[in-house]
Amino acid sequence: MRRFHLVYGWILFVVFLLTGQYMDKYLNHLMHLPNDVRMLYRSRHIYILMASLLNLGIGVYFIYAGQRWRRRLQLAGSTLIAVAPVLLIVAFFKEPSLGPDKTVFSFFGIIAIAVGLLFHFIGGVRTRASGGRGPGS
Repeated sequence: MRRFHLVYGWILFVVFLLTGQYMDKYLNHLMHLPNDVRMLYRSRHIYILMASLLNLGIGVYFIYAGQRWRRRLQLAGSTLIAVAPVLLIVAFFKEPSLGPDKTVFSFFGIIAIAVGLLFHFIGGVRTRASGGRGPGS
């Protein structure tokens, strides 16, 4: 799981850089777009960076929990955190054309990140407190 989050985080960071280039080159620095559309592009761009950094952070500090239910909770959290960037990337390309009142993809992407992080916190809190490493790390 640790390696997955590290590799995925770096891939997402490259996607973040590419979406920045997309806004720069293809959309001409967002200069001729209305303010609300420009805000949607920029915020979705930053959400992709947030997902990248979250995956990198989890990859650096991930320790498997000792108890089975905690490991399952960590796995569920990792799954949500892995799915969320896909929603955020779709949001980057789809939502600006839909308008600020139709931000379904980014809404569910942010919720998935929040719940996934909460699952990781609950699943890993005992492991951190005891200072030990669980099996498989």
